[in-house]
Amino acid sequence: MSSELPPIREDLVGVEPYGAPQLDVAVRLNTNETPVPPPPGFLEEVARRLPQLELNRYPDREALALREALAARDELDAAQVWVANGSNEVLLQLLQLYGGPGRTALIFRPGYSMYPELCRTTGTRAVVAPLPADGCLRVDGVEEAVGAHDPHLVLLANPNNPTGALVGLDVVRALHDAHRGLLVVDEAYIEFAPDGSSARSLLDELPRLVISRTFSKAFRLAGLRLGYLLAPAQVVEDLHKVRLPYHLDALTQLAGLVALEQEAAFLDQRRVTAQERERIAAHLRQLPGIEVVESAANFLLFVSPAPDTFGRLLDRGVLVRDVSSSVGTAGALRVTVGTTEENDHFLTAMDAVLSEQ
Repeated sequence: MSSELPPIREDLVGVEPYGAPQLDVAVRLNTNETPVPPPPGFLEEVARRLPQLELNRYPDREALALREALAARDELDAAQVWVANGSNEVLLQLLQLYGGPGRTALIFRPGYSMYPELCRTTGTRAVVAPLPADGCLRVDGVEEAVGAHDPHLVLLANPNNPTGALVGLDVVRALHDAHRGLLVVDEAYIEFAPDGSSARSLLDELPRLVISRTFSKAFRLAGLRLGYLLAPAQVVEDLHKVRLPYHLDALTQLAGLVALEQEAAFLDQRRVTAQERERIAAHLRQLPGIEVVESAANFLLFVSPAPDTFGRLLDRGVLVRDVSSSVGTAGALRVTVGTTEENDHFLTAMDAVLSEQ
C-alpha cells in the first residue's frame, strides 16, 4: 500500500493561499480594519452575559435572536436574514447554493480579490468584466457585461474594493433586470458611504437581489468574524442546505447581539474616519505625481510614481496594500484610514518617499 498522499485537485496545484501580510510593524494600514477598539462597556457587557451561555451545549442552530435583531434593524422579517462567520462565509454559501460546476459568476475587476478564490473553491467558473477607466459602473456597461456572459450570479461590491467607488442604485437595478441569476451586492463598507447608498431600498422590489454585510469594518469587530445576509426568505431557507451544523458559535451570537444594542456607540467612529480619509486624500494630492481615487469607504486607492513605494514605506514602519496586480497599474496602493497618529506617520513617510525620487 502506498504511503504517499493522494494528489490534491488539479485546479488547486500551485495556488497560493489568500491573505494580506500580517507583519509586526508600527503602522498597519493594509486590511481596512477600523483602527480603534470597540466602545467602552462592550466587552464588559459580553462578559456579564457569558454565564448565561451553556457552552457544554451546541449553540442555537438558527441564531434566531441575532437574526431577529438584525431584521428589526433593517425592517425585515427574521426569515429574510442569515448570519455566518464573516461575509466571506455568506458569499461562499451563496456560491455553493447557486454556483458550482457548470455555472458562472460574473465579477468586475478591479474588485475584491476573494471573489475569484471563492469561485474556484466552489467549482464556479468566474468571468470578468473590466471596470471603466474611471472605475465607475454605468447602466449600459453592466447590461453589456451580463448580456455577454449570461451568468448564474453577479458579485458586486458597493463601495468597491479596492477603488472605494460607489455603485449607483440605477446600476444595481439594471444589473438585476438584465440577467436571470442572483445579484449579490456586497456591502462590507456601506456604513462609510453616504446615506441612501445601500441597495436595501431595492430589496422589496427586486426578487433576485441579496445583500451581504459584515461586522468587521464599521462595527470594529474584525476579530469576531460575523457577517450577515439580507435576502428573500426562499434564499435563506435554501441556505440551510449548504450550511454546516451549528456553524455560528454561541459567543459570536452573543457578541453580535450586544453590538447591535450598542450600535450608536460603535458607529460614531465613522465621522472621524471620513474626516481623516479626506485629510489623507488632500495631502496625497499635493504630492508630485500622486493620483488619488475618490472613496466612499474607509480606505483610499492611490498611484505613486516613486519606485517601490510599498517597500520604502515598509522600511519606515508603514504597511499598506500593494494592489498593482489587481488594478493593473504599476504603483497602485491601497491605504486604510487609521488613527490620526497612524495617518500622520503614513503621510510623513510618503513625503519622504516622494522627496527621494
